[in-house]
Amino acid sequence: MRAMIVLQDIHLQRGSKFLLEGAELTVHAGQKLGLIGANGSGKSSLFKLMLGELHEDAGSLSIPSQWSVSHMAQEVGHSERSALDYVIDGDPELRRIEAELESAEGEALGPLYERMEQIDGYTAIARAQKLLDGLGFAVGDDARPVDSFSGGWRIRLNLAQALMCRSDLLLLDEPTNHLDLDATIWLERWLRQYPGTLLIISHDRDFLDNVIEGIVHLEQAKLHSYTGNYSSFERQRAERLAQQAQAYARQQARRAEIEQFVRRFKAKASKAKQAQSRVKELERMEEIAPAHVDTPFSFTFPNPDSLPQTLMSLSQAQLGYGSAILDKIEFSVLGEARIGLLGHNGAGKSTLMKTLAGQIPLLAGERTESPRLRLGYYSQHQLDTLDFDASAALHLQRLSPKASEQEIRNFLGAFGFQGDRAFEGIAHFSGGEKARLALALLAWQKPNLLLLDEPTNHLDLEVRHALTLALQAYEGAVVVVSHDRHLLKNTVDELVLVHDGKVESFDGDLQDYERWLMSGEKPSEATVSAPTPSAPLDKKAQRQQAAADRARLKPLMQSLKKLETAMDKANATLASLEARLADTDLYNEDKKNDLQDTLREEAGIRQTLAELEAQWLETSEALEAAQQSAC
Repeated sequence: MRAMIVLQDIHLQRGSKFLLEGAELTVHAGQKLGLIGANGSGKSSLFKLMLGELHEDAGSLSIPSQWSVSHMAQEVGHSERSALDYVIDGDPELRRIEAELESAEGEALGPLYERMEQIDGYTAIARAQKLLDGLGFAVGDDARPVDSFSGGWRIRLNLAQALMCRSDLLLLDEPTNHLDLDATIWLERWLRQYPGTLLIISHDRDFLDNVIEGIVHLEQAKLHSYTGNYSSFERQRAERLAQQAQAYARQQARRAEIEQFVRRFKAKASKAKQAQSRVKELERMEEIAPAHVDTPFSFTFPNPDSLPQTLMSLSQAQLGYGSAILDKIEFSVLGEARIGLLGHNGAGKSTLMKTLAGQIPLLAGERTESPRLRLGYYSQHQLDTLDFDASAALHLQRLSPKASEQEIRNFLGAFGFQGDRAFEGIAHFSGGEKARLALALLAWQKPNLLLLDEPTNHLDLEVRHALTLALQAYEGAVVVVSHDRHLLKNTVDELVLVHDGKVESFDGDLQDYERWLMSGEKPSEATVSAPTPSAPLDKKAQRQQAAADRARLKPLMQSLKKLETAMDKANATLASLEARLADTDLYNEDKKNDLQDTLREEAGIRQTLAELEAQWLETSEALEAAQQSAC
């Protein structure tokens, strides 16, 4: 019989709140599971239960006694030890053998050397350095004392220490919270090869999708198990919630919002490969929309009062702190730009963001901005700018002294600060609540350009979903750095690579970027686009070429126009059906047959629309390819 973790009828109470009531769970050896649930629902407490730091009030928990358990510490401790020694400390048996070897003599040495060989102890330094490299530490960082690193980098050291441990059970609580995209992708590959049992608390859906094989959802003090990854969990939950008649109207409204954005994006798609990848992601969001109908969060970024054609531009710019990190940069942010910045840790992404935000001056070159620019900047350390002695309401009142209390209450309510919570001091707010407040402050100021540097840190899955929807509906410009690939795939339509002192368009999707990271090579000319001058033609040849191009492109353009007309007609029919389904009278028992007919008709028109959209995308790609070959 395989070893397993078994929770039976577990009750766990903290203060007056029951985190677990009659909870049941079985985890088999070698399983990789994601533990999800709202902030404060008890996920971290469940980990503490497994670590023996808490004890159940009733029920029983059993973990195989022979198992070695490793976990990622959340505390940022103080230590003068070098980063390398700190990471190797994650293997306590290795450290014990090293200590015994120092005092052992004669025959006692043999078994110790043999055990050192068995646990691969002679490669410990190389393995620890590989962990540090994968998690983004620079050459030479291994010799620095732990205390010399910032809080976020010390959390990375805690993660490296947990991975260094030769464990049977690995418990990771928000391991990607302080990682950039490169380190997140590296961690995914490491965890996929981990042979033990893995439980992860994470709010990064793509990370979960790529690592785990099952979900444990902590909801209403119960543990609900789902097979498959996070996307599968969403679909399963969506199917269940979609059957609830009282949620149907809200579900349809949310779905309509997403469909509208899908159409809006397609109309502006300029790069076929990115368009195809993006449309697939948006269609997936449409499919799982019902899974989030019961979310307590549904906020928006108000659309800007004005949106200039060009908000900001850098010309021949040199960026850095004293010495240049980026040089000869040409970068413009247009009124409806949606840009995701990619690049290795330390390549200059945050430097570019701080320059765009006006936080650091140019070393050389020119920065031009529209007189109507209204900038909203969310930095990696945005929470440190909050006044912990003030309430959420007071933060808004300071921005708008004439705003009424009711306006402020209504606005903060959408961000999850209901009732008196809006008027409490934020010192005791969780990291997630402070992050929500920081986003609320941005939205309140109605910017026409959002600069977001790792905005999902500290946010749970539901708030991340709400943020994604808010950015989709937002009509201003967005520039974002994020390790959350789901956010990037669903909110940006242009990827820009910061690399080797340059800022260049990345002509590919996030999968292409991951392949580039794994190759360890410089981007090829096919990946990073750069303008290439063409040989000059005489005027007669140009006229002949233009006529030939028009003749070749005309059938594709006509076909595209016909498809768009058909899509408009299908969308009009769909809107009519959705209006009929929103009528509560249709759900009366005597209209059961009408409801079924309408649902069948709606399913049919959705299928027709999906086929038309697929044809539209294929024709658009063919047209774009033809246009490019004509250039």
